[in-house]
Amino acid sequence: MTIEFDAFLAVDIRAGTVIAAEPYPGAHKPAIKLSIDFGPEIGVRKSSAQITVHYRPEELVGRQVMAVVNFKPKQIGRFISEVLVLGVSDGAGAIVLLAPERPVPDGGRMH
Repeated sequence: MTIEFDAFLAVDIRAGTVIAAEPYPGAHKPAIKLSIDFGPEIGVRKSSAQITVHYRPEELVGRQVMAVVNFKPKQIGRFISEVLVLGVSDGAGAIVLLAPERPVPDGGRMH
């Protein structure tokens, strides 16, 4: 399936820094609740991510991640996820986070 370039541009993917992370025992699958700072234009947004195989909450704080910031919020159990943190499945199906190769300003948009 191919899409028009304008459809790609409609997806707003930004870099942000994790400022808080905690286990989310209320999720159907093991997950971590994240608070991510996307800079002054977007601010802090929350997300739930099924990333417990490769990551512990305490090692995520201070780490930059990439996320879609313009999806509608999604109810996940008793939690509202405001952004979709991006990752790729490893060979066993566990998620590996996508992140900038070098530090970038929070809120920086993917081009």
